[in-house]
Amino acid sequence: MPRLIVWMVLALAGSAFAQPVRIARPPLFFKEEWRQLPSGGEHPVTQAAVSNPDLELSLYGIDSKDIQLTGVAGVENNPIHIYTGLCTTSCGATLRDKNNYVDLTVLGRVRWLIKGSGFHRVQPLVKLADGTWLVGDHSDGSSADWLVNEFSLPDVRWLKIDQVKLLPKGLWVEKPDLSKVDEIGFVDLMAGGQHGPGGYVDVADVEVYGKPVKRDSVAKTQ
Repeated sequence: MPRLIVWMVLALAGSAFAQPVRIARPPLFFKEEWRQLPSGGEHPVTQAAVSNPDLELSLYGIDSKDIQLTGVAGVENNPIHIYTGLCTTSCGATLRDKNNYVDLTVLGRVRWLIKGSGFHRVQPLVKLADGTWLVGDHSDGSSADWLVNEFSLPDVRWLKIDQVKLLPKGLWVEKPDLSKVDEIGFVDLMAGGQHGPGGYVDVADVEVYGKPVKRDSVAKTQ
């Protein structure tokens, strides 16, 4: 019996000094800095604006054709960016890695360089591997200058969203499966205010941190 007591005391002492488990941050999954056309200026954004060869751009919203690309490379107060001011309805854009889904469940996060005007906000927009579309409650808003904002995806609450009209719907989605995200980007849920102060969002550099999941391996398990 005394020997059993000694072992119990040692076990309790060891647990008291045990180191907390540290979860490693996921790596950079992709970074997009956008690429201006040789003609420069402001014009509708297309796949030609994507500088990362592994990424595919998709535009959403009834007026998605009016999402613009503008800015100048290397100019700090006017970096190359996407601009939503000409959209007369909600509009958004996503990026899709050609070879991988992204697992955002463990400390997945997004960092983006944005500027906005009026009441407009930039919110995360994702498409899951099963085709579900979600919009997050995290939002970054208007500012007089360009700001880098970073947030953790597991902290975000999500609603389903109609990917055509970009209208949120239903109740909060409890514990959505972010282990296989097909597309990720942003949405501006307000109509644009053209070029005036009435409202727009500008989205420049976008970084997504998460674990890559090969598309082939997912297909084989389905």
